[in-house]
Amino acid sequence: MTTKLFGAPVQRREDPRLVTGGGRYLDDLGHTAYEAAFVRSPHAHARITDIDVRDALDTPGLIGIWTHEDLEGQVGECLPLLIPHPALTAPRTGYALAKDTVNHVGEAIVLVVAEDRYAAEDAVARIRVDYDFLPAVVGLETARAATDLVHVDAPGNVSAHMVQEVGDVDAAMGGAPRRLKLDLSIERSACTPMEGKGVYAVWDSDAERLTIWSSTQTSTGVRAAVAARLGLPLAKVDCIAPDVGGGFGVKIMHPWPEEVLIPWAARLLGHPVKWTEDRREHFISSAHERGQLQEVEVGFDDEGRILALDVKFWHDNGAYTPYGIIVPIITSTQLLGPYKPGTYRVEFWSLYTNTVLVTPYRGAGRPQGCFAMERTMDAIADELGLDRAEVRSRNFILPEEMPYDHGLMFQDGRPLKYDSGDFPASLAKLKALVGWDDFAGYRARAEAEGRTVGLGIGCYVEGTGVGPYEGAHIVIETSGRVNVATGLTTQGQGHQTAFAQIVADELGVPLESVYVTTGDTRRMPYAVGTFASRAAVMSGNAIALAARAVRAKAIKIAAEALEAAEEDLEIVDGIISVKGMPDARMPIGTTAVLSNPLRYAFDEAAKAATQFAGTFDPDKPPVADDEEPGLEGKDFYSPTQATFANGMHAAIVETDPVTAEIRILRYCVIHDCGTMVNPMIVEGQVHGGVAQGVGGALYERMVYDESGQLLNASFMDFLIPYATEVPHVEADHLETPSPLNPLGIKGAGEAGCIPVTAVIASAIEDAEGFPITAMPISPVELWELRQRHERGELPSLRRRATAG
Repeated sequence: MTTKLFGAPVQRREDPRLVTGGGRYLDDLGHTAYEAAFVRSPHAHARITDIDVRDALDTPGLIGIWTHEDLEGQVGECLPLLIPHPALTAPRTGYALAKDTVNHVGEAIVLVVAEDRYAAEDAVARIRVDYDFLPAVVGLETARAATDLVHVDAPGNVSAHMVQEVGDVDAAMGGAPRRLKLDLSIERSACTPMEGKGVYAVWDSDAERLTIWSSTQTSTGVRAAVAARLGLPLAKVDCIAPDVGGGFGVKIMHPWPEEVLIPWAARLLGHPVKWTEDRREHFISSAHERGQLQEVEVGFDDEGRILALDVKFWHDNGAYTPYGIIVPIITSTQLLGPYKPGTYRVEFWSLYTNTVLVTPYRGAGRPQGCFAMERTMDAIADELGLDRAEVRSRNFILPEEMPYDHGLMFQDGRPLKYDSGDFPASLAKLKALVGWDDFAGYRARAEAEGRTVGLGIGCYVEGTGVGPYEGAHIVIETSGRVNVATGLTTQGQGHQTAFAQIVADELGVPLESVYVTTGDTRRMPYAVGTFASRAAVMSGNAIALAARAVRAKAIKIAAEALEAAEEDLEIVDGIISVKGMPDARMPIGTTAVLSNPLRYAFDEAAKAATQFAGTFDPDKPPVADDEEPGLEGKDFYSPTQATFANGMHAAIVETDPVTAEIRILRYCVIHDCGTMVNPMIVEGQVHGGVAQGVGGALYERMVYDESGQLLNASFMDFLIPYATEVPHVEADHLETPSPLNPLGIKGAGEAGCIPVTAVIASAIEDAEGFPITAMPISPVELWELRQRHERGELPSLRRRATAG
């Protein structure tokens, strides 16, 4: 029998090609294309009073220069608001090229196309733009004060205001035996994938057809947006995502200004045009995320059970809101994690600032929510002198309470309802893995050696597999090759392996005969994209359903050809045979021949199929009325709600008594993404997420000055963790299958990074003995907190005296 591949740690099939230089990324394409560059605003807020291009016109190799007034029709209109929401009362989106005003450093003003990038950059340097400067609104405190406005027609700099409440919070808070208030903050960070954005477009004037290659997470979205903006029939536009060197959310936007302008220029010029983003462009013009100020009030009893939770936060959405308010909505709902507060109210304001726009970044609002909730749990434990794990346990939703409806509305407008999970079991596994109950002895030994150590914990729940749908198309060739296409894109997640495992199991064919294509609208025009930990849930299930349809058709054809009952047939290693009759058999490729009765012997499979030519009923047509020729199938998966993955992390850190350097000694993860397709890939996703989480906790922040200049727009100044800073991740898994989909799977992509900031804050606080309320934290900041604590400006915590 064929070894079952679903759930097996199969080595990633795509890696040999990628690590040996065989990848084909955006900049590997279009070597004969014209290349584009942009004049970008050096100012955060200003009116454009004049653009003088005269000095650039004689630049050798120049092809053309365009400003906003040159853009025709919808190309010159505001870019779309992708996800409207009733709470988004003052949405604002920018233009492909700035019209009258620039609202952040890096906003594109002029498009230049030349024979190569060097010439384009030379022309850019010769263009002069005059400005009338306006006050810059930088940082949430400034935006909240609203002394100056980013958009004059957005009062108070508020783009959105939203309140959700479950129960009577005021009454519950007033009656709670104990109450605490916390003021928290998280700084901005950025996605910074290895490959920046990029677009390459070719216009075929004879066919009036546009082909776009984009380093995107949503090729179907780019296709639809460009077709609409350029006034082209959708059927005349194709978009292909080549190999994509990371996305993490920044490439989810559709369209970015460049994704409109480059195809527009290619059609206008009748010549291929390409643009690839350099690193500084990425820092100053692509999306950021994370920045929030939070106020939490919690009422609880003497056992640590939460009776009332009241959260207010202010979210920095940057200069525009093209992606709506997805990030703060996710913060507001998934803040609750695995807990069930008695009553809950959350209110947020999403504010404009003269900084780069904010769109989802790996975790997408959940790290902020997790930080608020987990800091609150630690504060309750400290107030009561209780073990932090025990306080969490007392507030858990229990397995027998699943599915659990929080009474809130999720970001897609559906109820926030958890489908599965066993939080007590996860906590037990985490405590055993990290040695929670033995930590007091470990700390004592470390302190005897003059070392300061702390133990931190963080729990989270993550909505994954969000709709509306994904699809799959499977075709089996006469050779037995299985071609699988899904419109969902790939940025390194191992889709070619995991999806092939599903198909190989469902069809009973060898893994090596399965070939997976993603992100090509020519192969699968209907899709949504890769984000929000949805690939395995959405495309995985669509692929499984399509494979089952193909298998049923193959079995039906083989049953007729072999003169056997369908239920007596099996498929093993690509061979269909009658159970117990090894001589009654045929390769699955032969059924592909029989499904398409051309009567031409193109290959050996077709010749072999002739032996079954006389087995069919001569009174029936070769292709039945209710069937189609070919051994192929297409299906879509559209869920009623999101699946909810979950996990718990713990870390042991050491803080240097002199330099305040923070070192992670151990990092432990318990992760539950339902049934795992490939544990090795899941483990890799967790490890990568933890690495990004460590960056967000200890190193990465976008530093703006008061005029809106980004001061650390390079990897010389924007710190990311090296391999030496990323700890060895010790991971274990719990599999509570989701009842919502055929495969029982939940998403895994963002899990690793969601709780890390909260976990590291918890561990540092445990080591130092005073509150940690703002992240990320540097050694300098920790040293300053120590000074404040010594001066009595920060309270001492009693948790260090308790076990664990």
